[in-house]
Amino acid sequence: MKRMFLCGTGTLLLAAAASGHAQSTSTGVGQAWPQRPIRIVVGFPPGGGIDVVARLLGVKLADALGQQIVVDNRPGANGILATEIVAKAAPDGHTFFIGTPGNLSVNPVLAKNLPFNMERDFVPVMQTSSVPFLLYTHPKVPAKSLDELIAHIKANAGKVNYYSSGNGGLPHLASELLNNLAGIKSIHVPYKGSAPGFNDLMGGQVQFGFDAVPIGLQHVKAGRVRAVATTGPKRLPFLPDVPAANETLKGFEVVNWYGIVAPTGTPARAIERLNSEILKAMAVPELREKLVAQGTDPVDSNPRAFGAFMKAESAKWGRVIREANIKSD
Repeated sequence: MKRMFLCGTGTLLLAAAASGHAQSTSTGVGQAWPQRPIRIVVGFPPGGGIDVVARLLGVKLADALGQQIVVDNRPGANGILATEIVAKAAPDGHTFFIGTPGNLSVNPVLAKNLPFNMERDFVPVMQTSSVPFLLYTHPKVPAKSLDELIAHIKANAGKVNYYSSGNGGLPHLASELLNNLAGIKSIHVPYKGSAPGFNDLMGGQVQFGFDAVPIGLQHVKAGRVRAVATTGPKRLPFLPDVPAANETLKGFEVVNWYGIVAPTGTPARAIERLNSEILKAMAVPELREKLVAQGTDPVDSNPRAFGAFMKAESAKWGRVIREANIKSD
């Protein structure tokens, strides 16, 4: 009987071990996570504001997690291509998507026949940052303030072009909100990301655009572009002479943000650990100062709060899309 008991116990232990191994293998997350390099997919080319944040975080996360962080730029279709890649990735805790409001909250209400469903195919990880835009103009545009730019567009209706990082992205919606509130008509020129659009702004092919602080701050200081307003609720401490847009145009306030999601089925332990390590990284004074100096405010967030926030943003910008009659490409 003793031998039979020991034999049975050993069989149960082996079965449990095999089951645990199978579960670990199926999820890709065993006792140690991560088990290989982590890929963070970005839906825009290198050099834009979100790419800068992803790479700054990547350095700190690599040190904390002991694995390489690969920032994978997959521009196109306002982030839809990149979002689809992550939606179809194995939910093993080694692939994540960092996106903008355009990617995560606008595309689901603007784009038709998406190859994924945001609520079904993704789970939230966290909002990483809040990013007020700057309104940039080419130096040859005869406007040094928002009210002068509005007057210039009114005097040249249908002849002033603005760039955006893609149709339906927040820079696009910000410009349409400006058209709506100021009663003006400017022409949209979409690009596959901020960097190529900003390059054309510096070259004079387009006249203005809303974009993140990191992409243009050095060029403002060098005189290659002009910053006529910021879109946050107040002036930026490092650009005290640049007014907030709501000082001129009541009700105009646009705050961009970046956030991370994972494929549905990603183990909760991987999501919780990534969230925790990002919060720790953003609390490091060196990194926090770099982010703040570029107009990027770190945000303390968790998966539940970020999920609710994305839904609220979809409702907000859905109204702007309907009022401006914006259509998907």
